Amino acid sequence: MEEERDAGFDIKHISNVLKDVKTALFGGDSLKLKELSNQTIHSSCISQHRGEILVPVIAYTLSKIVERRDGLGINENKWKSFIKEIELNIGKAVNYLGNKDYDDYEAALEAILKSIESISPDIKDRIKEVLRKAFINKASRLYEHGLSLEHTASILGITQWELLEYAGQTGISDIKESISFDVKKRAKLAMGFFS
Repeated sequence: MEEERDAGFDIKHISNVLKDVKTALFGGDSLKLKELSNQTIHSSCISQHRGEILVPVIAYTLSKIVERRDGLGINENKWKSFIKEIELNIGKAVNYLGNKDYDDYEAALEAILKSIESISPDIKDRIKEVLRKAFINKASRLYEHGLSLEHTASILGITQWELLEYAGQTGISDIKESISFDVKKRAKLAMGFFS
């Protein structure tokens, strides 16, 4: 089981990304957080580990919170406490990952998600919406990279309908690589493999 979880999971890369997320969050750099989110999509698609897929979701959500912090009405004390909590859990995640303790690593990432959801009781619904949109956005990118619709939705805990609706709005489903042959062409291609 351990070897199976190691397959395709680039521990060093994810550890470095998490450390960079911590630095970008502390510096209030929403663009860097988005960049880090985008960096990890391809490797997440290869490994298909929830623990790796959560990293771009977390980075993207944090970028949105940093961007909208003033509009969300998060006061300075709450913000400092929030950053401290996120940094603590990122540190734990990196340590657990280094020890290949994947269950505790994923638990630390889940703790980060809980911290994001509970940043302020006054805006809990708005933060949940930001988080939900981040899950859907990153799921669409995984789908764009070739992960099946069903598998992508399942890993991130969203419905296939939400993913399809978003992919339809963004045009992801219209990308040439995602358009398959019609039935006759696929059958002819398959017959060619067996002849």
